[in-house]
Amino acid sequence: MHRRGVGAGAIAKKKLAEAKYKERGTVLAEDQIAQMSKQLETFKSNLEEFASKHKQEIRKNPQFRVQFQEMCATIGVDPLASGKGFWSEMLGVGDFYYELGVQIIEVCLALKHRNGGLITLDELHQRVLKGRGKYAQDVSQDDLMRAIKKLKVMGSGFGMIPVGGSYLVQSVPAELNMDHTVVLQLAEKKGYVTVSEIKDSLKWEKERACHVLDHLLKEGLAWLDSQAAGEAQYWLPALFSELTSRDVTPEEANQMTP
Repeated sequence: MHRRGVGAGAIAKKKLAEAKYKERGTVLAEDQIAQMSKQLETFKSNLEEFASKHKQEIRKNPQFRVQFQEMCATIGVDPLASGKGFWSEMLGVGDFYYELGVQIIEVCLALKHRNGGLITLDELHQRVLKGRGKYAQDVSQDDLMRAIKKLKVMGSGFGMIPVGGSYLVQSVPAELNMDHTVVLQLAEKKGYVTVSEIKDSLKWEKERACHVLDHLLKEGLAWLDSQAAGEAQYWLPALFSELTSRDVTPEEANQMTP
């Protein structure tokens, strides 16, 4: 017994049904997009009203400022995107982060002779606060990170390297890849690292470890203590506390290199 083939009418009917479903799906999708757009506009309007009402708290309170930034991020609003416009005029945040960026650059330049352009976020925070004075607007580490991200966009060599539970701030345009980053992370606890420690901890060949350390020395990001007991130690001045507690002259720095 032969099965009857599907007739042309049935095929046409099926295609018509599929077209109607597709058209209906398109209409529903457009309606959803329109509703979402309307909700976002309402949210943005409420956000602007909230900013107007609480602008003093946003300017003065770092924690409040973080929460406000997170609220903005949920709808894709960046108050720092431009120095002009509603957000800048209403809150003055553009000027705030511009001035903070200048202060960050000043601190990093002042310390470059002893840390090679790497500084912990904690130390940067302390020095920026000290430079601003006790009557200035308070600044949080979140503020610093946002300002650094803006400096990074400008191609000024700034960036952040995760180390432990915090960050190292890089203020020089040195090329640092993942190998350099993991060595910095390894040195985080003691402030220095040796070739043997790198080989044992990271399971690297000696040549790979030496290549990374030589690059850090060349860029001025590490100092070599060839007189250390056992084997040479590569110190990261941005990480060890002995130098972060006082200013070191270039002459003192030279004494730590062979």
